Amino acid sequence: MANTAGARKAARQSEARRHHNASLRSKLRTAIKSVRTAIKSGDKSAAQKIYREAVGVLDRIADKKIIHKNKASRHKSRLSGQIKALA
Repeated sequence: MANTAGARKAARQSEARRHHNASLRSKLRTAIKSVRTAIKSGDKSAAQKIYREAVGVLDRIADKKIIHKNKASRHKSRLSGQIKALA
């Protein structure tokens, strides 16, 4: 356990940050999952609409450094490619 008042405060802050980051990461995973579900349904226009919303989520979370910007780009690229592959 933390020995000083400053260390106790830092522990509280990092716990709060951890919870906040976890909720953002959960939003990210949900957004990606919803795009994948739309792709599996085969409806290209619906998948594109959901993809555009997910891109916003990915970019916001990458800007906050919850995930690396390259990881966000990789997700966007792969999802975009899957949507383009729909007939």
